[in-house]
Amino acid sequence: MTEALTIAFVPGVSPAKWARVWRERFPDVELRLRPIGAHEVDDALAGEADMVFAREPVSDVHDAIPLWTETAVVAMPKDSPLAEHTEVDLATTDVHVVDAGPVPADVDATLDLVEANVGVAVLPQSLFRAASRKDLVARTLAGAPGTRILLAWRTVDASETTEEFIGVVRGRTANSSRGGQEQPGPRPPVPDRRASDGTAVPGGRGTDRADGTGSRPSTAGSGSTSGSGSRGGKATAANSRTTAKRGATKGTSGKTGGGKAGRGKTQRGMKGKPKRGSKGNR
Repeated sequence: MTEALTIAFVPGVSPAKWARVWRERFPDVELRLRPIGAHEVDDALAGEADMVFAREPVSDVHDAIPLWTETAVVAMPKDSPLAEHTEVDLATTDVHVVDAGPVPADVDATLDLVEANVGVAVLPQSLFRAASRKDLVARTLAGAPGTRILLAWRTVDASETTEEFIGVVRGRTANSSRGGQEQPGPRPPVPDRRASDGTAVPGGRGTDRADGTGSRPSTAGSGSTSGSGSRGGKATAANSRTTAKRGATKGTSGKTGGGKAGRGKTQRGMKGKPKRGSKGNR
């Protein structure tokens, strides 16, 4: 980058917000601001200015990008009958026009005439606000295309510095500026894992091992976490349930001797073989 960047600007355009961003982002590159007249754009670019905020038209020998369009307004005294309207159509209004715009050659002199109640004048809204005439008001000019603001610079010596300033004006952030680091992309989604029976398990509790055996440890049998220990534990648990079921069947098919005896046999049958001497075996 160059050691300094000189930015000129015409009346009604304030580069303050872009200058603030530039000085925060590029503190090592001095930024100089130069106010110029509305018709001094070519002279400024031929001299020390690297870039200029200007109004159309500008010379074709310069590069330029459009930024925004200003609203055209009609300046008039506060007590003018036209002040009652929000929009004025001069083509259907019987009023003297001091300057039809779009930009008066001498804004202050033109507004002096309007203030003296000589007539009305057309100019960009930004210029009217910058003039700050307390005795005048402005109303939108009906059907006016407005004036467009451009950022222009010399073609022959465009540089990385001018490109960075264009990015600031266009709202480019520090992360998206030229030479900025690329932001990391989104992480890939985590696939559903599979249980030993082939069903999907989101998040993966009880997920399968690489060899296809279940990873959840067995609590029965020998207590081993291997595949064989798990199967042994399942077989032992199945035998216990079968024995309990047979005991329950015997308790209900023998002599009951009343509801109490029947309940006793059923409960003992659930534990295994009935003890001798019980009422159900007599």
